Amino acid sequence: MKIDSVRLFCDIISHQSFSRGAALHSVSQSAATQMIQRMEEEFQVPLIDRSRRPLVPTPEGRLCYDCFLEMIDRYDALKKQLHAIHEQAGGLIRVAAIYSIGLHEMSQYIQYFMKSYPKLTIKLEYLPPSKVYQAVLSSDVDFGLVSYPKSSFDLRVVPLRSEEMVAVLPVNHPLVEEKHLSIKQLEGFDFVAFDPDLPIRSEIDHIFDRHGVTVSVTMEFNNIETIKQAVEIGLGISILPAPTVQDAVEAGKVAAVPIIEPKITRPIGIVHLQNKFFPPAAMYFIELLTRGIPERE
Repeated sequence: MKIDSVRLFCDIISHQSFSRGAALHSVSQSAATQMIQRMEEEFQVPLIDRSRRPLVPTPEGRLCYDCFLEMIDRYDALKKQLHAIHEQAGGLIRVAAIYSIGLHEMSQYIQYFMKSYPKLTIKLEYLPPSKVYQAVLSSDVDFGLVSYPKSSFDLRVVPLRSEEMVAVLPVNHPLVEEKHLSIKQLEGFDFVAFDPDLPIRSEIDHIFDRHGVTVSVTMEFNNIETIKQAVEIGLGISILPAPTVQDAVEAGKVAAVPIIEPKITRPIGIVHLQNKFFPPAAMYFIELLTRGIPERE
């Protein structure tokens, strides 16, 4: 039984007419009648009550009609998915990320990914956290990379990793010689903070409040690079994810000391629409971000 025959049967039932159903499929009424007869012979039950006008299905025909509609929906969805896979082979993956997801880090993932999908383009855009969520919800991007990711009725979260947060200090700061710090040792120091509307700022403020620590906020910025520069010229200390300051520490621009009481981490995750269909290429890229580039590479 072909899918075209299934569609024809459903149209005959929905329009209660052989002639109208046949016309929709550009076949003769006689051909449509023969198709129904062959279907009835295959199932060995009558599917249409020919004694009534307009035509109505028999109980068996109603069961077939309902099942066939579901079959058509699944068949059409499969075709769309297969088409999307074909398009994705030479298509586009759109990603939005917060500023602190480093460009260098993402470039490594993209370069590795392109080895498997050389015809596919990844469009990476850096945005504030609220704009990342907005882009995902509006389907302007396929998924977003954020810190402190939050799921919702519309959004699903795929955890990626947790980054250790460290105290970042000017190289001549008195705490530089410490092997590790407690949060209480930051009491009273000038502090370069994130903007108040960022999740990372809320988390750091909450930790200060919970441990009864007061710092003097000298400046507020919406990105890590500017905060590092402010620390470098002595405008205060800060708390930042360790991976984001590694280059500056190695270059001798700032110092970083672990905080062990309490240990602070920043979760990073992917957010995307619930029930979003991802072609294999996009799924591979998400898996790559989740598991990391194999060490042997």
